[in-house]
Amino acid sequence: MTGRHSNETDQQDPVTEPLIVRDRRKIDPETGELRTQPAAPAEEVPAEAPSGPSLGESIVDDAVEAPSDVEKELAERTADLQRLQAEFANYRRRVERDREAVVSAAKASVAGDLLPLLDDLERAEQHGDLTGAFKAVADKLVASLQRTGLEPFGTEGEAFDPSVHEAVQHSTSPDVSGPTVTTVMRRGYRFGDRVLRAALVAVTDHEPGDAPVEGELPVEQLPDENTQQ
Repeated sequence: MTGRHSNETDQQDPVTEPLIVRDRRKIDPETGELRTQPAAPAEEVPAEAPSGPSLGESIVDDAVEAPSDVEKELAERTADLQRLQAEFANYRRRVERDREAVVSAAKASVAGDLLPLLDDLERAEQHGDLTGAFKAVADKLVASLQRTGLEPFGTEGEAFDPSVHEAVQHSTSPDVSGPTVTTVMRRGYRFGDRVLRAALVAVTDHEPGDAPVEGELPVEQLPDENTQQ
């Protein structure tokens, strides 16, 4: 019985592991000093695999197919069509510009042929002969020519411009500060930017008076011979 009792006792008592007590206090109770904590072991970080292709590996996606001959020919035909459209647009603008230039030149030519008639109408008006129905017709003619682009120029008092004025007389006067148109003998005309005829004018230039003008030196008077004697 003693042996059987001992066997039953061995089977009922479990095997107990030894109890381990770790002192995690940061201050040593005996010395009162701060204990140094052991550093935690660093965790190893697995190295990442390279994201790019390896040496010798092709970077071309096999799913993308190379353009076929039909697609290349279509791209070439499209480029040719675009080039032809641009050339045609330039040609159409050039033709339109040339057509406008021809029409403008034709209108200017007709207006230039009518300038002597306009001179006669202006002289008749100055003499008082342009009256009644004759004046109404003349006004309609002048208005029609001005609507097409004919513009008269050349009036008394404006500054002399050799590009549009033709001086046939010249005089001086202290009343003007520079070359000034004082008489218009024949009116000038322009059509757009083109001068059809220059204006015939008389020009008066500045003449210094007794008082010196700003920027000019006074003229010294010569002594009288009788005074010297």
